[in-house]
Amino acid sequence: MEVRIEKQSDGSYIAYVPDSEKFGIIGTGETVVEAKEDFFNSIEEIKETLEENNEEIPTGLLEEPVFHFDLSSLFEYFNMINVGAFARYLGINDSLMRQYKRGDTYISDAQLNKIENGIHKIGKELVELKLV
Repeated sequence: MEVRIEKQSDGSYIAYVPDSEKFGIIGTGETVVEAKEDFFNSIEEIKETLEENNEEIPTGLLEEPVFHFDLSSLFEYFNMINVGAFARYLGINDSLMRQYKRGDTYISDAQLNKIENGIHKIGKELVELKLV
């Protein structure tokens, strides 16, 4: 199940399933962690209701969710990532990256892909890292 996590205009966060036809599964919170916890709570409540009504639980509710973050949510959840240092690593202006993080400016698909690829590159390097 694909779950989107986004910062809302009031500064809170929402986790939701964009293509959920039968269930409106959402979670909200002041932080991404709270939104994820509320989202998982919503899933449990739906499953309990289905079980009480002797209805079959859809396989989508049994799958491990795959989270997709907007940039504001990403940097809030992974707050150990220094936005300025990460921008310099990618060759993006620090100020522009901060604007992306706040949601203050439009981000092109090409720029979004550059950021995502940079995150994946760091992740790969961390997975392969060995300490001595």
